[in-house]
Amino acid sequence: MKCTLMNKNKEVLVAEYNEALKVFTDIYEIKNIEYAPLVLFNSYNKDINITPVLTDWFKGRGIPSWRDDLDLLLAKLNITSPEELLDKAFGLSLSDQYWVRQTDSNIEYKDINFFEHDFEDSEFTNATFGNGLDSSTKISLISPNNTTDGRLKKTWIIENSKRYLLKGGYKNEVMQPFNEVLASMICERLGFDHVTYTLDIVNEKIVSKCECFINQDTELIPAHQILSGMVEKENAYEEYINILEWNGIDNVREKLENMFILDYLILNEDRHLNNFGIIRDVNTLEWIDMAPIFDNGQSLNILDYNDEEVIINGQGRFFYNVDTFDSIIPKIKNIKRFDLSKLDGVVEEFDDLLHKYQNITKMTDRRINKICTLLMSRINKLKRI
Repeated sequence: MKCTLMNKNKEVLVAEYNEALKVFTDIYEIKNIEYAPLVLFNSYNKDINITPVLTDWFKGRGIPSWRDDLDLLLAKLNITSPEELLDKAFGLSLSDQYWVRQTDSNIEYKDINFFEHDFEDSEFTNATFGNGLDSSTKISLISPNNTTDGRLKKTWIIENSKRYLLKGGYKNEVMQPFNEVLASMICERLGFDHVTYTLDIVNEKIVSKCECFINQDTELIPAHQILSGMVEKENAYEEYINILEWNGIDNVREKLENMFILDYLILNEDRHLNNFGIIRDVNTLEWIDMAPIFDNGQSLNILDYNDEEVIINGQGRFFYNVDTFDSIIPKIKNIKRFDLSKLDGVVEEFDDLLHKYQNITKMTDRRINKICTLLMSRINKLKRI
């Protein structure tokens, strides 16, 4: 299939897409490469063959093979692989404005994008969070749910014309949605720019819920694309700051420090290069600001919970490095600027929240107490520092 990679209304390049193999095999023409995904643009400027880069980027838009209960979801959707979903809705997403159009088609962005056009969400949500859908139920595949990355079950929904992302826990773990809400509570008190998460119940399962922070004129560019091609990974932190400042973003160091202080407080083990980045204007290509803090669910020792002890430290990610959370603190230039007295009462508030949903989560009083004890110990430790 000969097709054009589009960024909203801009033609980026013309390429051949093998629908059977789900790969791009040739690039026929470069039109507006500056409007390409940043990882593609950077590779092009370094004279790298961008055909495999284009394939990797496009596949990366889809549901990954490691998605929780992916086999069950695919069976309900009546498809054999998540790559098939990328063909169903032009590769459109709610994180950016890229899409793929057959070269002989006259369809326009305004006709199809999911920011302005509604999509069916209830059946995909039920398929994702499981309510025993009848095998004859027809699920619409014209949806931004085709392009949701990450391991956790998730789905986009529409409420009052707004787009919200619902995200569950991993397998039998129930803490991820609560950790997202806790991160919002801490960020709100400390004045950090963040995505606000709340809780919802879908088919008797607790999920986190947040509004889409991208609109039809912006895109999220993750840090891994910004740093693509960097050789000296040990200098990634300072180099990342320099790149963002050079592109006109203010207070970069302070905003990064805010994110890593949050990670320190909640023991977020999963601050990888795809869950922070910047927001860019897709029309002017202006770098607007750093993305608000989002995706904080893998926190408070949920991977290593032990009913017999409280693990009071752990290891987190700092760009390309994995190290103890204590190693983050020396990176903070002015630790005293954080007024931790604003966190007084947050542990009690979180304790109330966990008990409020205890009849659904079946979380024991013992575990709730241990989680809140751990949170209090992290806050007190940072206060001492």
